[in-house]
Amino acid sequence: MSGVVRVRLDLSYDGTDFSGWAKQAGGRRTVQGEIEDALRTVTRSATTFELTVAGRTDAGVHARGQVAHVDLPREVWAEHRPKLLKRLAGRLPKDVRVWALREAPQGFDARFSAIWRRYAYRVTDNPGGVDPLLRTHVLWHDWPLDVDAMNEAARGLLGEHDFAAYCKRREGATTIRTLQELSLARGDDGIITATVRADAFCHNMVRSLIGALLFVGDGHRTPDWPAKVLAAGVRDSAVHVVRPHGLTLEEVGYPADELLAARSAEARNKRTLPSAGCC
Repeated sequence: MSGVVRVRLDLSYDGTDFSGWAKQAGGRRTVQGEIEDALRTVTRSATTFELTVAGRTDAGVHARGQVAHVDLPREVWAEHRPKLLKRLAGRLPKDVRVWALREAPQGFDARFSAIWRRYAYRVTDNPGGVDPLLRTHVLWHDWPLDVDAMNEAARGLLGEHDFAAYCKRREGATTIRTLQELSLARGDDGIITATVRADAFCHNMVRSLIGALLFVGDGHRTPDWPAKVLAAGVRDSAVHVVRPHGLTLEEVGYPADELLAARSAEARNKRTLPSAGCC
């Protein structure tokens, strides 16, 4: 589209007071709604320019390295580009920030061009609870956690699988994903950070995986249990979806510019697992 410029936005937000990323009916406050409103205001436009995001986050989930794109009329981009970032900073509420605005490379799509998303989930088993200054970003688990056992369990979940047992199903959507990294480490402050990276995530996948690992960490299940749940392919009532506030989208990865369009086309194809053979 010669009359349109695709602009990449790098942004972060505290999800505490948002009803998730995506716009919703009923006037609920969302990240997408706030940014689109601010963009319309600062460009003095009569229409709303719709954002496409790398990964929709649920209510209460935070983002440090979220990526989105918006298609702006070329004349709007040319007029407002020099001061757009600063004007957005003055218009947006303090719990969402846009850090960079730049013309996207040919073939870029914030959602479909991504090759991985990396999340962090933070939890503490401190018997005294969570530091009040971190209470909106760290989950309190009131049982001691064995990080080694959790990492042993995590290794059994890596690779390409159908994660139906850990996802909330959506009509017509696949639950096949490649889990590239799942590891946990306890910091000097006692907070355990789980790093979760995959090519994509289905709904509630990260929070369900963490729920299963916490059950292993506190001794309620053995380290082989999460992989058994995965192999069963159905939701297990023992797998709890942990609360959203411990979860942060940390980073989104993209291929080299010349591979963006091919990746975007590939990601639109519905995935299936390789056949295990007859009978």
